[in-house]
Amino acid sequence: MTSTPSANLFKPLEAGDPAVVGGYRLAAVLGTGGMGKVYLTYTPGGRPIALKVIRPEFSEDPEFRRRFQREVQSAQRVQGLYTAPVIDSDTEGSQPWLATAYVPGPSLGHAVAQHGALPLRSVLLLSVGVAEALHVIHGAGIVHRDLKPANVLLASDGPRVIDFGIARAADTTALTGTGVSVGTPSFMAPEQASAGTVGPATDIFALGQIAAYAAIGSPAYGEGSSHAVLYRIVHEDPDLSRVPAELLPLVTRCLTRDPAGRPSLTEIIELCHEISPVPLRQGEDWLPQAVAGSITERLRLPEPAKTPPPMPGVAPTPTPTQFSPQHPPTHFSPQPPAPGTVNPYAPTGFSQAAAPTQSAPGIPGAVPPPPGHPMQPTPPPGYQTRPTGYHAQPPIVHAPYTGPQQPKKKRTGLIVAASVLGAIVVLGVIGSLLPDSSGKNDEGKSPSGSSAGSTSGGSDSESSGTDTDTGKKRPDPKPASYKGIDVTENYALMLADSPPKPQDGDPLYGGRDLYYYVDGMFSDSWIGSDNGKFVLLNNSQKGTLETCRTETRYTEKITLDQVSDGSEFCVLSDAGHIAVATYRGKGGTEGSTYVTFDLTIWRNAEEAKPED
Repeated sequence: MTSTPSANLFKPLEAGDPAVVGGYRLAAVLGTGGMGKVYLTYTPGGRPIALKVIRPEFSEDPEFRRRFQREVQSAQRVQGLYTAPVIDSDTEGSQPWLATAYVPGPSLGHAVAQHGALPLRSVLLLSVGVAEALHVIHGAGIVHRDLKPANVLLASDGPRVIDFGIARAADTTALTGTGVSVGTPSFMAPEQASAGTVGPATDIFALGQIAAYAAIGSPAYGEGSSHAVLYRIVHEDPDLSRVPAELLPLVTRCLTRDPAGRPSLTEIIELCHEISPVPLRQGEDWLPQAVAGSITERLRLPEPAKTPPPMPGVAPTPTPTQFSPQHPPTHFSPQPPAPGTVNPYAPTGFSQAAAPTQSAPGIPGAVPPPPGHPMQPTPPPGYQTRPTGYHAQPPIVHAPYTGPQQPKKKRTGLIVAASVLGAIVVLGVIGSLLPDSSGKNDEGKSPSGSSAGSTSGGSDSESSGTDTDTGKKRPDPKPASYKGIDVTENYALMLADSPPKPQDGDPLYGGRDLYYYVDGMFSDSWIGSDNGKFVLLNNSQKGTLETCRTETRYTEKITLDQVSDGSEFCVLSDAGHIAVATYRGKGGTEGSTYVTFDLTIWRNAEEAKPED
């Protein structure tokens, strides 16, 4: 085998790929996934890392950003022998990203696709390693949710589980309204496929699927459309006819439909040791030789480009340490340069294009800094430098000296006279505004300004949106209409979102404007709001902004048997948004249902309710 990297392993950057992300100069593309693209780059010390850049459609969603930040913070606590640690991240920038240790090995999916099923010993060591990884992940309070062959990498000393917990951040954005949760259909658990609920046992089911996949070379529930595979997972038994007899006890218990009947991670490890005819020990020979060859190819990383010649008047930049394949990556937490600058230590190119190794995905030649941009090394920790965009304070300009100022003479008499005159004017204005003894003003109207015979419910501020600060009537906002919004069971809508997108809506968590909840234990289902007021309108009432403002028959929720196609109800959120929702029916299959609404929303129609 030559020293040249294999074709298609490390793909050159394309025209739309960034050259630098977070101070890291990208070197090659490792792959593309559902949530983004993963690139090969290097730490300032020359260690390779995998940097995933999130797709724009996810990063533009505020709810995704909030969840992504939380999940990344949780993932940073995971430091296991069989996981790829999170090295660095940026969850608040224009394009969120995170970086993990680079694992020089193919994914389980790639290895099986290229070389077929794995032998018994490899499958058992794979299962033990994934079980240990899940033990650390679950210990950090994380459920992986998307454990699949593409997220299990095969390194020389055992498997590595990647992308743990990150799939949860995409739940609200990727939801299609068909009742299908985020995840890979072929490796979902029944409870995840039907109700969208997950727990540690969900990952146990996926582990059983991975063991079966590695042993037979295909998914246990077969191939086909997502809906067909999900139906089989929920309602049918897997095809385990080709699973080796020794593995059947492990796979069968993990694939139990009831989460409570699945084994614990400790039981899985013990069961693997019982099954193995020889003691299980991770070593360099745990994989077949053909698969091990794929690891060797991935150790031949693109050559870092030579340091560009120093610019006039600038000291030469140190050459980064060459990465040695014999030393695997270690945990490193770099301090990237200030935004807008380029990491001078990062390699700037490679000799030749070289297979994706991390699940979701670099750049051939480096982009040199523009003329006049100094190449300076990243300062050591604690070294204080001027932040990006720092400008020196402008000089203070003093007005020319004109001599001492003469004090002005006080005019006490004029001030007193003006005060008396002002008081007289104010008293006159107040007197003109007072109502006469009949309780009506000159125009025959009541003091509130409504007609004497008016019976309108509520004050003007309640029914017309009066500004509490100025006392003036706030103009009604223009309505926004949305047709055919599907809300999966236990999901909800927020009226502030444009367009409204379904997100986790369990009333137990609170703070949702309009939710659809299903109680699996009692088979009850209802719609309601736990973030404001909810009103089911009568058939004789027309769903308008004024109707929602004046109606006082508030409730929190209604059951689905109280509504039919065309039923209207008002939602008045604590944030001041008002909506008329029209119920358009229920769809889906048993255990995976959704309801459809048409919405007309008046945003900021009222003052926001102060938080408690």
